[in-house]
Amino acid sequence: MIAHLAENPWWWLALAVLLAIAEIVTPGVFLIFIAAAAAVTGALAMLLPLPVEIQFLLFALFSLLSVAFGRRFYAADATESQDPLLNDRVARMIGETATIAEPIRNARGRARVGDSVWDCAGPDMDAGAVVRIVGAQGSVLRVEPI
Repeated sequence: MIAHLAENPWWWLALAVLLAIAEIVTPGVFLIFIAAAAAVTGALAMLLPLPVEIQFLLFALFSLLSVAFGRRFYAADATESQDPLLNDRVARMIGETATIAEPIRNARGRARVGDSVWDCAGPDMDAGAVVRIVGAQGSVLRVEPI
C-alpha cells in the first residue's frame, strides 16, 4: 500500500482538496494551511521521484511552515478595537447619569438607565433621584447622588 502511494502522488492533491473542503465546511482557519502543505508535497512528488518516507517528512515540514506563516499572517491582521468596551455594556455606563426607579434601601434599589432598569447599590435614596454611575459589580451598578 505505501509503495503504491509513492508511485501515485495524486493522493496528496486529493488530500489537499479534502482539507480545503473541510476548511470551508468547518469554521476554522487552520486547515487551509495544511491543505497547502499537502498540495506542495504532491507537486514535489510529481516532479521528483521521492520515497514515501521523504514525502511524509516534507508534508510535516511544509505543514509546520505553513501554519507558522498563517499564525503570523493572522496576527498581523489582528487590530485592536477602537472601542475596547464595545461588548462590556456595564462598563460603558460608568460616568453616565441614571434615575432611581425603585428607592434604594439598605444599599439596594433599581435605577433606570436609558430604556432599561438595572439593580443598583448605593446610599439610601428615594425614587426619582438623579445619580451618577461610578462602578459596577457584576450586573449591579454602584451609584452615588449628584
